Amino acid sequence: MAPSTSVPSADHVAVPETLLKKRRTTEASREAKLAAAQEARKNQKAKRKVIFKRADEYVKEYIAQEKEEVRLKRAARSTGDFYVEAQSKVYFVVRLKGVSKLAPKPRKILQLLRLLQINNGVFIRVTKATKNMLQLVEPYVTYGEPNLKAIRELIYKRGYAKVHGQRIPITDNAIIEKQLGKYNILCMEDLVHEIATCGPNFKQATSFLWAFKLSNPTGGWRPRKFITYVEGGDTGNREKHMSKLIHQMV
Repeated sequence: MAPSTSVPSADHVAVPETLLKKRRTTEASREAKLAAAQEARKNQKAKRKVIFKRADEYVKEYIAQEKEEVRLKRAARSTGDFYVEAQSKVYFVVRLKGVSKLAPKPRKILQLLRLLQINNGVFIRVTKATKNMLQLVEPYVTYGEPNLKAIRELIYKRGYAKVHGQRIPITDNAIIEKQLGKYNILCMEDLVHEIATCGPNFKQATSFLWAFKLSNPTGGWRPRKFITYVEGGDTGNREKHMSKLIHQMV
């Protein structure tokens, strides 16, 4: 018969209550995390469906708009008339000149347009006020009407978000949704559509984007850069030719 001992075995030692409480808390936390991750995956899947559906609707809208333009041109040609396209609602403005020998008024206007450095670019809504501002800074900037391809290229390739005063790369639609979700802008295609169509939340969409930092155009600027575009330079209004410059600078 084994001698009796007063030292308890491992089976007889009670687990401390603090350790049991910690185990229960850890298990509950783990279950909560798993449930939250599963819910997040479900929400992400549903959100992805909404995004794809919106993108599909936007493509159909763009195609219908192009077909309508072609139809109107053909109708005008068949009657011997000329079809005049609607004036663009959005301009893309690029700064060409630095700060030296710049008068105070143009300097202030360039600051208001957020064009702080050479080759900075911004989208602006075309109004009487913005036209007057562009007229005053015309010797220092070039601007024109960007097409859908140019807008998409700018946002996808050179788009950065302004979050709490910091320049953040747009690596995820969650960044857009967090800042612009209350305006029903959830993804990149929503942002492109809002700017391309000059929608009701155009101001919020453009304010969300940091001013674009572009490169010099492929092949360089024209020899006489600071005379107007129509005279063989680079400044002033380029109208439809702005998209070509954007493709060279992105």
